Amino acid sequence: MVSPLFRSIRDAAPTLSVGMLTADLGHLADEMRLLESTGVRLVHFDVMDGCFCPMTTLGPPVVKAVRTSLVKDVHLMIVEPRTKVRDYVAAGADVVTIHAESGEHVHRVLQELGSLPNANDPERGIVRGVALNPGTPLETLEPLLDELELILLLAVNPGWGGQSFATATPRRLERARRMIEAAGREILLGVDGGITRQNVGDVVGLGPDVIVTGSAVFDGKAPADNAKAMLEAVAAAAGKA
Repeated sequence: MVSPLFRSIRDAAPTLSVGMLTADLGHLADEMRLLESTGVRLVHFDVMDGCFCPMTTLGPPVVKAVRTSLVKDVHLMIVEPRTKVRDYVAAGADVVTIHAESGEHVHRVLQELGSLPNANDPERGIVRGVALNPGTPLETLEPLLDELELILLLAVNPGWGGQSFATATPRRLERARRMIEAAGREILLGVDGGITRQNVGDVVGLGPDVIVTGSAVFDGKAPADNAKAMLEAVAAAAGKA
């Protein structure tokens, strides 16, 4: 049985999850209010530990400090997340995505996530995600399908700037969608990396439910206008305009 949170994301699909790392962190409350005014539903937290990928970003205190009505979509690019996921859920994460490459006991991490209540609303549920780097075979997901609600395919290698949308991503999205259909389970499909105002409409055509973008919105100039423009492009491409 799917959770109310899963159902709300699925019903909104395709939808944007906007990364907050390139927002003005000195005025983050103002930035979140701007984002809330646009119709965006999810805010994406890129958590990097400097080990799984080169950058070091943020931890549970930042997730907790962000006061927002938006769904907190937390993407853990960290090694061995098993001992850490509870802290992110306690900090208010609604969606928690771990990497298939992040440790030896990914299946167990997903089981533990499934036992945790949502700190914002216990009735809401937690959406459990598994992300794959561009070079990781999709077959890695097969043993995990009964323990997840979201597959997130990265279109760039995490932690390195200046990358464009990987050319293999459309094929990987198509294969992942077939894998979900064969599993007979309700699972969201997401894509993350290299999403711009110029290509977001084309990305919608590839069939993801969740599209993660970051600097295309928080570019230091007009985040609200950028978010609205991207939402309009998504709606138009999905035939919802």
